[in-house]
Amino acid sequence: MTDAVEHVDILIVGAGPVGMTLHLALAAGGRKSLLLDRRPQQALQADPRALALSHGARELLEQIDGWPTRAATPIETIHVSQQDGFGRTLIDHADYKLPALGYVVRYRDLAAALAANLAPDALLAEAEILDITPGSDGTTVALRHAGQLRMLRCQLLVHAEGTPGDDPAVSVSDYGQHAVVCEVKPTPGHNKRAWERFTPDGPLALLPLGDEYSIVFTLPPEKADAVMALDDDAFIAALQAQFGNRMRFAKAGKRSRFPLALRQRDTLVKGSEVWIGNAAQTLHPVSGQGFNLGLRDAWQLAEILLRDGVDRASLEAYATSRRLDRRGGAFFTDGIVKAFSNDCGPLKLARGLGLFALDLFPPARHFVAKRMIWGARAWP
Repeated sequence: MTDAVEHVDILIVGAGPVGMTLHLALAAGGRKSLLLDRRPQQALQADPRALALSHGARELLEQIDGWPTRAATPIETIHVSQQDGFGRTLIDHADYKLPALGYVVRYRDLAAALAANLAPDALLAEAEILDITPGSDGTTVALRHAGQLRMLRCQLLVHAEGTPGDDPAVSVSDYGQHAVVCEVKPTPGHNKRAWERFTPDGPLALLPLGDEYSIVFTLPPEKADAVMALDDDAFIAALQAQFGNRMRFAKAGKRSRFPLALRQRDTLVKGSEVWIGNAAQTLHPVSGQGFNLGLRDAWQLAEILLRDGVDRASLEAYATSRRLDRRGGAFFTDGIVKAFSNDCGPLKLARGLGLFALDLFPPARHFVAKRMIWGARAWP
C-alpha cells in the first residue's frame, strides 16, 4: 500500500457509453478526466444488448467521433397501437427532414466506437472502490487496482456506474413488470419500421436491428417466468399472439429478462459528487428514453464544466439545467406505462381516441416525436 495520494481533476466512475461520452466531451474541450471501472475492458464487448438511440443522440455522439455508423440500423417510421382496440399513430422521419427518427445499436458496438477514441491512460479497468471520503475541497477515493491499494484525490467525482442498488437517496417505483428481450426474424422484412404495441400485460416493442427485430416483451413476473421456460417454437407462438398477424416471426435468439422500475435520485449533486445516466435515473424502456436521457446528462455536464469550471455554483447549475428533461422523461414514460398497461374499457376507449387524435392532429404528434428525438430541447 502506498501512502501517496494521486491527484485527479475529474474522476468518472463507470466506463460504459455514458461515462465515456462525458470523458470524450471533456477531452474535446481540453479538460482532463480519468475513467474508473470495476469490469475488465473487454467486458463491454461481450454485452449483446440492443439500445434505441434517438437522432438527437447521434448528433451528440458524432461530435466526439463516437457514432458507430456501420453498426446502426435506422428507424424511419414508428407504428404505435394497442391490442384489441382502435386507434393508431404513425410517426415518419420524413416529417422532420431527418435521415431517421432513431437507430438501434448493439451496446457492444457503441462501446467499441467510443473506446476507440480513448487515450491509453484514460481508463483504470478492474478497479475496486473500497471507500469514498468527501472533503471540503474534493473527494478521496480508496481503491484496489492491479493488486495495489491506491488513493485518488479528485476535484469532482462523477457517478456513471449504472443502475444503483439499495440507496436511501433513490426513490423506487416498481412497475410489477419484467422485460423479456431477444431477437427474432420477421417475415416480411422490417422495412426500418419500429413498433410499439400496447397490451394489458405491458408494452411490446419491436426495434429493427440488422435483418431482425430486437424484441422487448413486457409481462407480469409470473408470465415472464412462463415465457422464459418455453421452447423456441412456443415462444414465437406467444409473441405472435401478443403482437397480432401483421407479420410473422421465426428464429428466436437467446432470451434474457430484467425487472422494471422507475428509479430517481432525489439530488443529483452532493458536495463534490454528481450522478448521471442510470446512476441518476432509470426509466421504463417504453419509447426508449432512458439511455438517451443519460447521454444528454453527460453532454450537458461537460458543457457546463468546460464553460464554468468545477465549483459549487457550476454543479448546482447542472442540477437545475437537468430538471426539466429528467422530470419530463420520467413523467412521459411513467404516464404511458400506467395508462396503457391495463384492460379497463373506458381507458381503452380514451387511449384509442388519443392515438387517433395524434394521427389526425400533426402538431400534437410532432410535439411527442420531437420530445423523443431531442428531449427537453424540443419543449417550448
